[in-house]
Amino acid sequence: MYKAIAANKRNTLLIMAVFVGLIGAIGWVVSSMYGNTSIAYWVIGVALVYALIQYYLAGKLAVAMTGAKEIQKRDNPRFYRIVENLSITLGMPMPKVYIMNDPAPNAFATGRDPQHAIVAATTGLIEIMDDNELEAVMAHEMGHVQNYDIRVSMIAFGLVSAIAILSDIVLRLFIFGDRRDTNPAFMIIGIIAIVLAPIIATIIQLAISRQREYLADASGVMTTRNTEGLINALKKLQRYGQPMKRQNSSTAHLFLNNPLKGGGISKLFSTHPPLEERIKRLQSNAEKF
Repeated sequence: MYKAIAANKRNTLLIMAVFVGLIGAIGWVVSSMYGNTSIAYWVIGVALVYALIQYYLAGKLAVAMTGAKEIQKRDNPRFYRIVENLSITLGMPMPKVYIMNDPAPNAFATGRDPQHAIVAATTGLIEIMDDNELEAVMAHEMGHVQNYDIRVSMIAFGLVSAIAILSDIVLRLFIFGDRRDTNPAFMIIGIIAIVLAPIIATIIQLAISRQREYLADASGVMTTRNTEGLINALKKLQRYGQPMKRQNSSTAHLFLNNPLKGGGISKLFSTHPPLEERIKRLQSNAEKF
């Protein structure tokens, strides 16, 4: 368990290096188009500044996009106390607690670190879960905070967004720009690189999100020592899960369960591993926990 957490933190640097490499490749394409190598450094710099801004603002943006409202203990004592008790158990700062008015059972955690963390749940989740199940779900979300998944998710989201925007701009330059002096072979290679960059970045983000869901499941069970609680909660998500009223693909990776409508090929590009696979892993490792 602890080895997995340490490995995740080490892999974060490698993942970020891949993202920067993709941005650098886009910069190289633009530099080659205009015969000016300094453009590549500008592209990398602007992309990293954009990602940094996203890193600091993404938590607030996520809350705004989902319509979540901050609560105090008096607003929902049961839910607030569960989060409070988990914070004490883990020895972590108390995160800000939010509730989303939505019948779809779901929850998320965001923020850049444990000192600036936010945890949220829908009214639907709070209503259908008993105390053990709700504690298990929020322990999962606190696991994201504990493992710094929220930081990695924010950085990855910022860099994926930057790559997508840069790719779109450069592709338009290729298509609509006056580049008569550009080698046709280079143009073909450049266009392929620009088209593939956001796809590769998205695949990396999916891999990050899926693996960290498994790790947060394990972290949550380690906190509560109650494997059955999380298994039952995930089974309820299978039974009662539904798309959320306010859907946004840019925040989907933050949630406990996929909040978007989807089926068929969209499952291949889901930020979440299948619920049945998560349940299977928890059941097979119950004795270890």
